[in-house]
Amino acid sequence: MKIALIGASGMIGSRILAEALQRGHYVTGIVRNPEKIEAHKNLTAKKADALHVDDMARILSGHDAVVSSLNPARGVAGPEAFEITLAGHQAVVAAVKKSGVKRFLSVGGAASLKTPAGTEFLDSPDFPAAYEPYKPGIRGMREFYYWLKKEPDLDWVFVAPSVMIAPGERTGKYRVGKDDVLYGSDGASRISAEDYAIALVDELERPQHHRERITIGY
Repeated sequence: MKIALIGASGMIGSRILAEALQRGHYVTGIVRNPEKIEAHKNLTAKKADALHVDDMARILSGHDAVVSSLNPARGVAGPEAFEITLAGHQAVVAAVKKSGVKRFLSVGGAASLKTPAGTEFLDSPDFPAAYEPYKPGIRGMREFYYWLKKEPDLDWVFVAPSVMIAPGERTGKYRVGKDDVLYGSDGASRISAEDYAIALVDELERPQHHRERITIGY
């Protein structure tokens, strides 16, 4: 496949990039700093700003699918992170639509997933206090999911990780859920970035979901 990957140098994006290249796909890695991406025979690195819709659309054109691992408000902890996050993801969607590519996978967040109590994770007592400064940006990602649900044209999938996602072991094992937080046998909701990447590339290769949110966990 020819895959356009926005945010290919980030914590999750770099794992998706490695997984896709390992499977023999051709990837256009779209980042602000191409020098951060290690060269590979199947990789084309492109420098671009996600907010520049026309430029981005030209880069995306001709690909089989677009994956966005964009984090527009990285490092921003203030109230403005909500608008920065939402506007950044909306700009990406606008560029994808303008490019003519139909298949779009977005790295999402766990904020809108339901807890066993029936409340969304972001609004539940389980929301970690350590994440509190970043709540506006997390709320912006949740709002993006609500907004994406109204998108009539793209064949999109919002791929939410579990509550905890971090670099770890590539086991090849994962579960796919839909609207509820996935918990492991130890009661924790987690997934390694490596296994999350496996699940996302599996969905690219063998599409099972269309215009919906899924979640990945152990």
